[in-house]
Amino acid sequence: MDLSVKFRITYLLIIVLLVEDGRSQSTVDQMAKTSAMMRLVCIGKHKASEQLVDGLGRGEFADSKDLKCYANCVLEMMQAMKKGKVTADSAIKQIELLIPSDIAEPTVSAFRLCRDAANGIKNPCEAAYALLKCIHANNPKYFFV
Repeated sequence: MDLSVKFRITYLLIIVLLVEDGRSQSTVDQMAKTSAMMRLVCIGKHKASEQLVDGLGRGEFADSKDLKCYANCVLEMMQAMKKGKVTADSAIKQIELLIPSDIAEPTVSAFRLCRDAANGIKNPCEAAYALLKCIHANNPKYFFV
């Protein structure tokens, strides 16, 4: 099976997992499962080491091309980036729809503050990393990748 087909199938599984009836917010358990699936897909696609990926959650942003492209993969799956451009409005809609409100509010605030974090950056992986760093700086408590 072609990798892009696997990626699409995995993305659809994530959506099914998150959206129970099209309107409900996911639980923390569902978020953890979805995050694990995105992590698995993006690590496999970009060969970022699990150690470096784990470091992101602690605010450790290693200068690694694979890690930066991993970040781009996750952010694209979250509909927060597309072709190196931040799609903050799309991400905010997804957050409000899928994430419990106590986590959604500070996350939406971080996306609003960071919507221009990647302006002028041409490389999609570098742009994603700039956005990720900004989101972490503005929402370290509920930062997940």
